[in-house]
Amino acid sequence: MSTPDLAAPAPSDQVVVDAAPSEHAARRRTVAIISHPDAGKSTLTEALLLEAQRIHEAGATHGKRGRPATVSDWMEMEQSRGISISSAAVQCRIDDVLVTVVDTPGHADFSEDTFRVLSAVDAVIMLIDAAKGVEAQTRQLFTACAARGLPVVTFVNKWDRPGLDALALLEEVEATTGLVPTPLLWPVGVAGELHGLLDVTTGAPLAVTRPQHAGERAVHTPVSHPDAERSWGAGWTSCLEEVALLRANGQVHDQELFVGHASTPVLFGAASLGIGIRTLLEVLRDLVPPPQPRRDVGGTPVALDAPFTGYVFKVQSGMNSAHRDRFAYVRTCSGRFDTAMTLQHPRTGRTLTAKYAQSVFGQRREALLEAWPGDVFGLVHGGQLQPGDTIRAVSSRAVYPGMPRFDPTSFVSVGPVDSSRHKQFHRGLELLDAEGTIQLMHSTARGPQNPVLGAVGVLQFEVAADRMEREYHCPVVVSPLPFTRALAVPGHAHEVVPAGRDREILTRSDGQDFLLVSDEHAARALRRRYPRLWETAGEGAPEAGPG
Repeated sequence: MSTPDLAAPAPSDQVVVDAAPSEHAARRRTVAIISHPDAGKSTLTEALLLEAQRIHEAGATHGKRGRPATVSDWMEMEQSRGISISSAAVQCRIDDVLVTVVDTPGHADFSEDTFRVLSAVDAVIMLIDAAKGVEAQTRQLFTACAARGLPVVTFVNKWDRPGLDALALLEEVEATTGLVPTPLLWPVGVAGELHGLLDVTTGAPLAVTRPQHAGERAVHTPVSHPDAERSWGAGWTSCLEEVALLRANGQVHDQELFVGHASTPVLFGAASLGIGIRTLLEVLRDLVPPPQPRRDVGGTPVALDAPFTGYVFKVQSGMNSAHRDRFAYVRTCSGRFDTAMTLQHPRTGRTLTAKYAQSVFGQRREALLEAWPGDVFGLVHGGQLQPGDTIRAVSSRAVYPGMPRFDPTSFVSVGPVDSSRHKQFHRGLELLDAEGTIQLMHSTARGPQNPVLGAVGVLQFEVAADRMEREYHCPVVVSPLPFTRALAVPGHAHEVVPAGRDREILTRSDGQDFLLVSDEHAARALRRRYPRLWETAGEGAPEAGPG
């Protein structure tokens, strides 16, 4: 892999005049980063941007005095807690390739948002903490990647600190994912004693000069094998032996196996120091596949050169106190998007204006002129767009499959602190529900003034309450409910299952009825007692994925 030419993304599309959408798509890469919390996702995102000269200072630590918050973590709660809550899209250019990186929430309570992001990308970077290996949240998210057939690049982070054995980590990756790990960048020295790196593809040893000041990048300098042996001694010898062992085992990069989700290239480094980041950028440029035709609801691939179509994978408001509008993140699937076009919204049958489209860079917004397959852009709208929606040119008839919703596993009742603000209360909850922040539920017994919120994790309720106060000026009182299991049931369930203190039937905003019970034991008992209810209504898997 050649050394990339790194610069801002703006000039890249001015190179090719009158190119077809498929030609522009060939120069796009759209990836997400997945990992367990605290593995360093936001730090890796900013290390990529720093290496690509898109930013000049990375906030390697969240919420530390005297250090900035990361570009991708812009919500107040993200900056104060040091966790990613909301996904954010950023772009950088590597030569003439435009890379869109979507940073995802790491906390398990926001896994639904991460699954939405995975519907909009073509590959993922699986980030692993060198000291902890493949953790629970990473395994869950990898399962979703496998279901979509997404190619996976593995980056072992924090090799500058004490950690596990490199070969043992590769064995764990293969055991937990089923993918054959193939090393591309191998460490010289054990975790916490990093002397240098071996570029396995070229065979070149790389001496690493660590950055001394904020805004500087690690320098990777090729050295000769004799110099590597003199400088690194036994560490260099062990490195060569480990790579030779892996080669003898057949663990060599094969592009067809990688794209076919059978192997995963592995790189070792330290995102906070910029170590290994340049090679990771080269991998994104040279190995990660460009956008491919997306299948519509009938299973037919929509050609990249077809008229414009886009897929809404996230809706967000409150990104900036100066903007009171709603912002839809759109993945361009086919054709050319421009702000002069009229858009169709198939779910509602309405038309949308494209003139308020904007490029996104974390929290920042800039005017957008056009977008091509693989690009992610923001569309300001009045509230009609939801995750899973298709938008398209008037000449297109394509509609993509919608976004499944997770069955909630946590529930609270909610009410306004000030009852006179009931309009703001209901409007705020409706908007948060449409975004997918929480799931809004009602019942005849409770009445319309006493809604219930459902979520995959309790931290979602904290986010909802915080946003109700900050964005809608309506503080709320939240009270936990004693339910952890939601069984999807048909609309006549209330006629079959009698009311009780240990159960409740609620209707979600999309019309799906749920029977809420305390735990799995209670759920099994009800299934045995009323088996016919589940002959006409399926059940989701609330802890494993979308329902």
